[in-house]
Amino acid sequence: MSALEQAREMFSGRRVGVVGLAREGLALSRFLLSVGAEVVATDDRPLEALSPEARILAQGDITVLAGGLAEAVLEASYLFVSPGVPLELPLLGRARAAGLPLWNEPGLLLALCPAATFGVTGSSGKSTTASLAAAILREDDGRAYLGGNIGQPLIEKVGGMAPGDRVVLELSSFQLELVRHSPRYALVTNITPNHLDRHATMDAYVEAKRGIYCHQQRDDLLVLNADDEWSERLATEAPGQVAWFSTGSEVAQGACLDGDEVVLCAGAARERVCRTGDLRLRGEHNVANVLAAAALTHAAGVRTEAIRAAVTSFAGLAHRLELVAAVEGVTYVNDSIATTPERSAAGLRAIETPIILLAGGRDKHLPWEGWIEEARQRAKSVVVFGEVGRMLVRRLAEAGVAVSAAGTMREAVNLARELAGPGDTVLLSPGGTSFDEFRDFEERGNRFRDWVLSMGRRT
Repeated sequence: MSALEQAREMFSGRRVGVVGLAREGLALSRFLLSVGAEVVATDDRPLEALSPEARILAQGDITVLAGGLAEAVLEASYLFVSPGVPLELPLLGRARAAGLPLWNEPGLLLALCPAATFGVTGSSGKSTTASLAAAILREDDGRAYLGGNIGQPLIEKVGGMAPGDRVVLELSSFQLELVRHSPRYALVTNITPNHLDRHATMDAYVEAKRGIYCHQQRDDLLVLNADDEWSERLATEAPGQVAWFSTGSEVAQGACLDGDEVVLCAGAARERVCRTGDLRLRGEHNVANVLAAAALTHAAGVRTEAIRAAVTSFAGLAHRLELVAAVEGVTYVNDSIATTPERSAAGLRAIETPIILLAGGRDKHLPWEGWIEEARQRAKSVVVFGEVGRMLVRRLAEAGVAVSAAGTMREAVNLARELAGPGDTVLLSPGGTSFDEFRDFEERGNRFRDWVLSMGRRT
């Protein structure tokens, strides 16, 4: 039975509720309608605040109830919940009490997908590693889809997927909370404190991450980070096979470093991929991302030559240590993806020139101590902005770090330009989320890029 036939069998003629009309909710609504479902979608934003795509849906065959989460979605056979919607909402509590199955878009894709599925999660490095894995799979002469948290939902493409294809999904903890199927090949890049404003405790956060592997079968694979303290616990729980990657030690199965060489490991066999100096990606954390993607794809039977070609040509993604421009001898780097202190600290370690650091945004209630020490050692000066700025000014000053405060990020960029001199790098690596001033980290990074490029001609 094809994916679309399965979907019609599940949903045709049935009422299906969708909570949240951002990217996933919109894609799901269109797909569910296409397989014969009666779709009722709700969003707490008023209709005029929704995207043009959502307003178009409201004019068609989908019932859109905006301006508050509507109880009408509980009169459904299935309820799909978007990742930005907290599962603790009373509406969803009533759904669970009534026995209404809660699903989400990645979970449905994994249930229907006829192709081999690769899932990547972790506290940092997900997007780069998932993109690397997709690039490797494409280099291996196969059709590879890339989606999930990194970009477009793939549910509307499932009807065109074939058994010989490969599907790579970046999966956030929010998305993994409701999955009922795990990818055949799963990877956890690392686990460090993150999203504690949503999950409240580390145990709850780790429990959400377990969705990447807890539904696997015996012949499926989980790749773990041997340098991460949570990995031993995850390995003991894995239903299938386990492989590893490491920047600091040898591994029996997976990928690691031998001096400055990236090597693939299978028992006693060692196969060289490349030297770290051959990589275009900057920073030790990106070496770990390369090892992770290599371990994941090698375990799926990808040729070493394909891995080598992809990782040595991959130049990185926007908003991830992205070189924007050099203006008046100052280099500007966009690392807007750094929405945690740990990720920002990794960005600091990746830059070798004197740094003027732009940091701030909205706090995720994560520890800042390690970041402050990294800033003390590596930053020439720090310019803070946003909601968390006041706290950071005080703590950086107490640590003896040169720090200035700006109200908005635009003001912070202007101040950093005044502070920087030839040979310096202005690094946007905020450590906080963008939601106090921007829609998401991409909008924040795009605005930074625009402001920098408006300073002068690219050199």
